[in-house]
Amino acid sequence: MQPNPLRTTVIGSYPFPGWLEFTAANLGQFGPDDILEAQDDAVTCAIHDQINAGLDVITDGEQTRLDFNLSFYGFLTGIELESHTPRRFGPPAHDQRGKHRIVDEITAPNGLGAVDEFQRLQRLAPVGPTLKASVPGPYTMSGRLLPNADYSDRYAITEALLPIVRKELEGLVAAGCQDITVDEPSMSCYAYKEDRRRFVDIFNRTVESIQGKCRLSTHLCFGNYKGHAVGLRQYAPMFPDFLDFDVDEVHLEMASREFSEIELIKEIAQRRDVAIGIVDVKSYYIETPEFVAARVRQCLEYAPPERLAFAPDCGLSQTARWAAKRKLHNMVAGVQQVREELNL
Repeated sequence: MQPNPLRTTVIGSYPFPGWLEFTAANLGQFGPDDILEAQDDAVTCAIHDQINAGLDVITDGEQTRLDFNLSFYGFLTGIELESHTPRRFGPPAHDQRGKHRIVDEITAPNGLGAVDEFQRLQRLAPVGPTLKASVPGPYTMSGRLLPNADYSDRYAITEALLPIVRKELEGLVAAGCQDITVDEPSMSCYAYKEDRRRFVDIFNRTVESIQGKCRLSTHLCFGNYKGHAVGLRQYAPMFPDFLDFDVDEVHLEMASREFSEIELIKEIAQRRDVAIGIVDVKSYYIETPEFVAARVRQCLEYAPPERLAFAPDCGLSQTARWAAKRKLHNMVAGVQQVREELNL
């Protein structure tokens, strides 16, 4: 059950301040201490915006990552970064993202950086909100690596990454993180054509060592690269199999799909908590508190408040900061309206 009924949360990423993008593009002009200061300041900005919105759960906004997962490849040895870009011109889409050639055994001797991110969040965040970390799962991470003679396909690469991700999750728990999301959007995107039971096995082996040691969730969405999804945008192929994921909470992208398949939360809520994506990160329509409240009431037709949380559809890194701030503020205000109606 939710620690707070109708809890408000986020997936992980948050827009970079404009000056941070300038810093990243001109790193040669900055010393290492300048960069650390900029990172601290960017995380402070992300914390401020989330606190100001009134969220129950906050993250560091993933301000030291490129996208929600691309920076993780910089921590891996045995790969050659950006060795292959399938398409460079034309409309933006997922096939324009660079892939990496594997040149040796895949290892991460210094971890993936998520523990350092969380410790920075602990240092900078005020007392009050729950602090959360998000880590991409091994199947999703495998998608940017090219198979070779030693790693024959995506599943072989996934198996190499699995203990690396598991160790990172263990490190987060050891650092005191009590709320962790394992992001596996690739499983969502390919569930309609891949072996779903194999996905369940991969996921559960990834998280088995931290079971019962934190609040664990997974985020199931359809991708958000420059506002574009990838794969079949249907949850039906995932269930009931994905109910066997060993998690406390399942995050679902609903707002961008006009709450299609909302009835699925009734089935999910019988076994897991559900975090509903209630604001659309791919749209610049700013949902009003009244709009959000109406959607919360709609969710309550299928699940009790102690099973429900509310969040943006996905991370907010692809959304302009001015819009992200307004969306989060109105999301919390709309949920609060319903909390007051229910005397929660």
